[in-house]
Amino acid sequence: MTFPTFAATTLAAFAAASLVLSVTPGPGVLYVVTRTLAQGRRAGLASVAGVALGNFGNAVGASIGLAALFAVSALAFTIVKWAGAAYLLWLGIQALRSPRATTDALRFEAPQLGAIFRDGFLVALLNPKTALFFAAFLPQFIDPAGSAIAQSVALGALFVAIAASTDCGYVIAAHVASPALGRAGRGRNWGRYLTAGAYIGLAVFTAATSSRSTVRP
Repeated sequence: MTFPTFAATTLAAFAAASLVLSVTPGPGVLYVVTRTLAQGRRAGLASVAGVALGNFGNAVGASIGLAALFAVSALAFTIVKWAGAAYLLWLGIQALRSPRATTDALRFEAPQLGAIFRDGFLVALLNPKTALFFAAFLPQFIDPAGSAIAQSVALGALFVAIAASTDCGYVIAAHVASPALGRAGRGRNWGRYLTAGAYIGLAVFTAATSSRSTVRP
């Protein structure tokens, strides 16, 4: 598979559309911001990396027809949707079951970055809406004369890079705001409930996703 080339106007239009979609807050943004507020900047950035890799996996899947399978097979879509929802719900329950922090605890425990990266990857990969999003969005910028798979993979990688950059901006903003939020809240207990609420909310969102939805993942 040779690397595709694109007209400058096509790339500019794609980059502009991707930027607009990326800065629009969605479940992915909620996830990385929550991680940042609960466990710090490094955890937020690890989440961004995991989410980006999971999204790229969905872009590749869409490129080889996985999204088309979801669109025509209710069973395939339902299996992946509920697997993702169940995993998110499990993460939420685990967050609620974590030990309560004492009132004098001012710092988070060192985050396990590998586990956080894995969670972000699975959260993104097991969201079937993402593959369907790429299947609906990428073909608008593909030249029928070239390789559809090569073009869609390249464009998907570019979208993921743009989205990861904007997500990093959200992480930095959340990190800057976290001291004031921590003083106004209840330290790690506040972060624990926020994390659990975000996971459970994302589980409900994933379970309720329509197979025809094309909103930014």
